[in-house]
Amino acid sequence: MTHVLLEKKEHIAVATINRPKALNALNSEVLSDLNELVDIVTADQDIYALVITGSGEKAFVAGADIGEMSTLTKEGGEAFGKHGNDVFRRIETLPIPTIAAVNGFALGGGCELSMSCDIRICADTAVFGQPETGLGITPGFGGTQRMPRICGTAHAMELILTADTINAQQALEIGLVSKVVAPDALMDTALELANKIASKAQ
Repeated sequence: MTHVLLEKKEHIAVATINRPKALNALNSEVLSDLNELVDIVTADQDIYALVITGSGEKAFVAGADIGEMSTLTKEGGEAFGKHGNDVFRRIETLPIPTIAAVNGFALGGGCELSMSCDIRICADTAVFGQPETGLGITPGFGGTQRMPRICGTAHAMELILTADTINAQQALEIGLVSKVVAPDALMDTALELANKIASKAQ
C-alpha cells in the first residue's frame, strides 16, 4: 500500500490515510489501498478491531481528489464512483468492528468513509459535510444512503441539499459521531475503545 499506513497494536489494526499534502484526498490509488487494507485485515484472524484515521492535523479525508476527477470522462467518472462505493461497502461489511478517528476535515468522500465505519469519534476541530451538490455531483460513495440511516432523513437531506458543513459539536448533536475529544486525545480514545471492544467475546 502506497498511501495507507497499517500498524498492528496487539489485536488492533490502525490504518492511516497518508496524503497530508493533499489533505488525504481520495484518488484511485488510495481507494485501491483501502481495498487492499480490507483484504489484509480480513485475512488476519488476530485482528479484532480496526481504527481508520488521517495523517496530519488538518484532515481525516478532505474528499475525493477533484484534480483527478476533473480529468475523467463520463465513463471514467462512473467507474471511479463505483470503485469508491464498492470499497466503502467492503469496509462497512467487515466482520470486525471499525472505528473512524476523525482528526480534521471529513468532507465528501471523507465523511462517507467515516460513515462506512461502525463508530465515529472525532477531535473538536473536525468538520463534516457533503459538499457535492455545490459541484453538480451526488455523494456517490454511499452518502445518500448511510447519512439518513445514521442521522435521520431531515438532517441528512439538509446537509446533502445545502452542501453545508457542520462542526464537531453539531455532528455530535445529530448523532453523526458518538464522542468529541481534544485533538491530542483522539487516538488514545480510539485505541482505548478498540481495546475495550477487543477484550469482549469475538
